[in-house]
Amino acid sequence: MSTKENSIDRELVRELADILNDTDLTEIEIEQGPLRIRVSRKKEAPAMLPPGGFQMMVPPAAMPAAAPVAAAAPAAAPAPATGPEPGSVPSPMVGTVYLAPSPDAKPFIEVGQTVAEGDTLLIIEAMKTMNQIPAPRAGKIVRICVDNSQPVEYGEALVVIG
Repeated sequence: MSTKENSIDRELVRELADILNDTDLTEIEIEQGPLRIRVSRKKEAPAMLPPGGFQMMVPPAAMPAAAPVAAAAPAAAPAPATGPEPGSVPSPMVGTVYLAPSPDAKPFIEVGQTVAEGDTLLIIEAMKTMNQIPAPRAGKIVRICVDNSQPVEYGEALVVIG
């Protein structure tokens, strides 16, 4: 077994860290043969995170500088909710959300629309695979919590069904 097979590609780790910064994701994982790399960071209020907020060591050049205005913003904002909104449908995966089956098509759902259990609410693209997200229960769409083409995290509220 050569040492090259067992070494970690530091450039790949840096690229994954850059993807986290660019997409505002909190975690990314890839697998290439027997090698599996996972880069994650804590998702908290921006003022509470160290620059980049990474849990693994990343050279300072790969971390963004903190904006001086960021520290003042949380003081003016109301306190975040302590739990998920009742009736919210959480994202089952990390990916990019699409509200319609194609750019020219009508959205799957609209606020005020009644959906049945199993109806498609939206699509999440993950690893170049389009995943239809079904309604877990019947009800009325109270709020759509995401925008089209927005990156989403695991557990993030997608829609609220009342």
